[in-house]
Formats: sequence, C-alpha cells, structure tokens
Amino acid sequence: MTQTEALELFRQAGALLEGHFVLRSGLHSRQYFQCALALQDMPTVERFGQALADQVRAAQPATVIAPALGGLVIGQEVARQLRARFIFTEKEEGKLALRRGFRIAPDERVLVVEDVVTKGGRVQETIDIVRAHKGRVVGVAMLVDRSNGTVDLGVPTYSLLRLKVETFEPDKLPPDLAAQPVVKPGSR
Repeated sequence: MTQTEALELFRQAGALLEGHFVLRSGLHSRQYFQCALALQDMPTVERFGQALADQVRAAQPATVIAPALGGLVIGQEVARQLRARFIFTEKEEGKLALRRGFRIAPDERVLVVEDVVTKGGRVQETIDIVRAHKGRVVGVAMLVDRSNGTVDLGVPTYSLLRLKVETFEPDKLPPDLAAQPVVKPGSR
C-alpha cells in the first residue's frame, strides 16, 4: 500500500480532521487522525493490517503488543496477519501496565503496534514494559507517523503514513489557531 492509498482511505472514512486539536502529547495541531473512524470498517482494517504486516514480517515477531486503546484494533489485525500472539498494555493508576495475566517470556520477539505516533510517549512506555519483562522489541509499526520519522524509539520503525504534521506547544499557538475552539478528540 502506498502512502497516497493509505491517506485516501483515511479521507474516505472522514478520519482526517481539520480544526484546532489538542493531541494526547499535549501539543496542538490543525490536523487530527481519528483512526477509529477508519478502523470501524473491517475491509479497511484488513488492508491496513496486511500492509503493516508485509513491512514487518522479516522481523519475525512472536507477539504483537499494542497500547490500549488506540492500538488495539490495528495491533490485533497485524498479529492475525502475522499469525502471532496478541497482547496489550492498558492504564493502571495513570500509567500503562501489562495486566490480565499477560506474560512475556525472556528474549521473546515482540512488535509494538500503535495507530498514531507524534512524540512516541505511549509507545516508549510499552517498549519499556516489554524490556522490563526481558522481552526483545524487534520494531514499532504504526498507521500514522506524525513526526515524519524524527521520533527515535531506538528500534526499527514502520509506518503506512509518514507525515510532518505541524504541532505547537500550548503557549506558542499561532493567532489563527488560537482563535479557533479547541477539540480534544483522542482518548485521554
């Protein structure tokens, strides 16, 4: 799948929003990828999952792990396409944790899958959890890399969309953006 094809699927689903948004990272942006809108359509989920699985197959992950909530749908589909086990992290007392009896074996090959990455905070938390359990992170796959490849997670990264989406610190908003009402569409 090309970047143009992936972007068109987001547009068709109404999942590329324009306005004034506060991202999970705390940064502000004029664009927001509401992946849930694109991932409500199972043929689209399969296409995205297959495209990511094709990119990461050589890494030979035994397990795919995704941070809840955003990475769940695409993470499970990538795992299905790879015939790998699927687990997830979720919030516990404000931080991501491995719960529900999930285990990671020492040296287990683990791929982290997320929907959108801007600064990579939740992905880094998930990587740290895998490493704390002595697993080996073989890469990070994402639908949308909003950093255009500038986020360094210390492992190979794969994405369907790699874009430089303009973001702003809350105290450094351009006047046109500051004049618009703020929307917080993501999971918080």
